[in-house]
Amino acid sequence: MQQHLLNTVKHFGNHNQHALVIGDVMLDRYLMGEVSRISPEAPVPVVLLKSQQDRAGGAANVAANLSLLGIKTHIIGCVGNDTESAILLKLLSEISINSTHVVRSPQRPTIAKTRILGGHQQMMRLDQEDNTTFTPAETAQILTAIEQELTLNPAMVILSDYAKGLLSTEVCQKIITQCNALNIPVLVDPKGHDYSKYRHATALTPNKKETAEACLTSTRDPDLINKAISLKNSLQLQFLVMTRSEEGISLISDQNHLLPAVAKQVFDVSGAGDTVIATLAAGLMHHLTPLDALQLANIAAGVVVGKVGTVPITRDELLDALTTEQSSEQAHKVCDLTQLLRKIEGWKKNKQKIVFTNGCFDLLHAGHVTYLEAAKKRGDKLILGLNTDRSVSTLKGPTRPVVHENDRARVLAALESVDAVILFDEDTPLDLINAIRPNVIAKGSDYTADQVVGGKEVESWGGEIALIDLVAGRSTSNIIKRMNS
Repeated sequence: MQQHLLNTVKHFGNHNQHALVIGDVMLDRYLMGEVSRISPEAPVPVVLLKSQQDRAGGAANVAANLSLLGIKTHIIGCVGNDTESAILLKLLSEISINSTHVVRSPQRPTIAKTRILGGHQQMMRLDQEDNTTFTPAETAQILTAIEQELTLNPAMVILSDYAKGLLSTEVCQKIITQCNALNIPVLVDPKGHDYSKYRHATALTPNKKETAEACLTSTRDPDLINKAISLKNSLQLQFLVMTRSEEGISLISDQNHLLPAVAKQVFDVSGAGDTVIATLAAGLMHHLTPLDALQLANIAAGVVVGKVGTVPITRDELLDALTTEQSSEQAHKVCDLTQLLRKIEGWKKNKQKIVFTNGCFDLLHAGHVTYLEAAKKRGDKLILGLNTDRSVSTLKGPTRPVVHENDRARVLAALESVDAVILFDEDTPLDLINAIRPNVIAKGSDYTADQVVGGKEVESWGGEIALIDLVAGRSTSNIIKRMNS
């Protein structure tokens, strides 16, 4: 799976399409320093200023994530006629975000959040904003900007709602209605208790607390997932994503999935939700399924929470994280029976069809790879039972295997078609087959059905035998003969 995600990310931005972000743009300012004493004027720490950083925040951070992932990005928001707006628009321009239709209002300031940090510790936050309702004139400007942007046919629209007034019920419903008519998906990062203004969107990405509030319950409610399902259905969404911090991310769709958190270190979770919705959008724009796109978003979120402050993900960082994850995932494919049964429990819970095959797989060659790819197509997950060195010697003679069992297992685990590898020392895999109870048992077509070890057992619990055609002229024995000739 990681290879598929890697290939997708490498192609981000190669298509002639763009995303449109609409929402509450803001400037995130960080004043960073050191604390070594308490003020003599009041019992507060004195921060000795060392540096200042300005970053795109709110909906602008969603756009920054998209752009740095390689996605062409346009944005609609509202800023004031002030210094902060000039800084924010310059930040957007520097990373190639089209801000042509950002509305300027003389009636309100640019939203800005100034955080004072002593080391990694936030000491104080100062907010600049005007929470008054948008005037009819401001709303008309925003709706005009939206209509003009939608004529450019974005591949995806993201509503980034920070409850600052721009995304009113009227504006949200007009956007969603127009996008549905144009067959443009709409992803929403919601705020508030009343989600009815997002009705008929493609998906929402609230965090656990926001989901609980929208469902009129608490985060401790053991029935929260079922209530979230009801929320999804009542709003007529295609799916709902609930981010759960250290618990991971839940995808609530036709089938529900929980993706465990992947962060190694957590310094700051601010902006992680922006990264999730941006990466999810990028994946969907490149034809990933919601589950695959969310796996990508989960890995991206694990990167940004390891940084201080609101910092977007870049495509290179995501590729590096995927490469690391792929290596880890491949190593974890090689498992003992206890670990394998735990994997199988999760697969069966998600109604995934399990295929089992076995063999020596000494000196891996194209025939092996083709066979395993064909076996994987008979189901959703492929388990490979691998003969230990002792059992290979019993079957093939004292000069075999050529490759040590641990090396054979690791190489096989690197194949995308293989989901788990388990070594077995018995002369046949019958005990292993009875333990894992696969839906399909696969063997080469040089066998007949009645010769397949475990075939009768698999059929007895409603499974099937699959005989896979072999690639002619490809075998380990032939390779060894050529090497010795």
